[in-house]
Amino acid sequence: MTDSTYLVVGLGNPGPTYEATRHNVGFWAVADLADRYGSSFSSQSRMRAELATVTLPGPSPVKLVLARPTTYMNDSGSAVKAVAAFHKIKPSHVIAVHDELDLDPGRLRVKLGGGDNGHNGLKSIRAHLGTGDFYRVRVGIGRAPGRQDAAAWVLAKMKPADLEGLRVDAAVAADAVELLVREGLVATQNRFNS
Repeated sequence: MTDSTYLVVGLGNPGPTYEATRHNVGFWAVADLADRYGSSFSSQSRMRAELATVTLPGPSPVKLVLARPTTYMNDSGSAVKAVAAFHKIKPSHVIAVHDELDLDPGRLRVKLGGGDNGHNGLKSIRAHLGTGDFYRVRVGIGRAPGRQDAAAWVLAKMKPADLEGLRVDAAVAADAVELLVREGLVATQNRFNS
């Protein structure tokens, strides 16, 4: 690994049942990055993930290993650990893109480290990497209306307008990942954290 290689993991659940749910916004963001640079995902069963690799061009090219765990959300960390070990990527070069209940739709925040805020995918990554010192690109999905259970909310099928809006937000998250690896955390937070 060189310092210009990052693992970007999109958190979500595999399979068509979960494809159009709020919990899968991380999958959409890494798929957007792969599409932008003409890459496609292939299944890597021993790493429990689908992987794609892209190189961001420029004076200092940056390699991104894009991952969509084929585990379910609550065991995402096993895939992240396996991919990071195989590619020799240290936790400080791991970027997790995930849904965030505490941010309204259309909002995005980027940070390094911190707790898991009740997100089981992040909790699993922390446990498997042995640290919380990795980047998070938090994509707002908002809280459920009324007293609806949070798990039911993140796994519910969305209205077409909500789905389209969240797909746009996933593309913005992909933009944030690109800026983060090119210009660093402060520049990315200044642009995207609102």
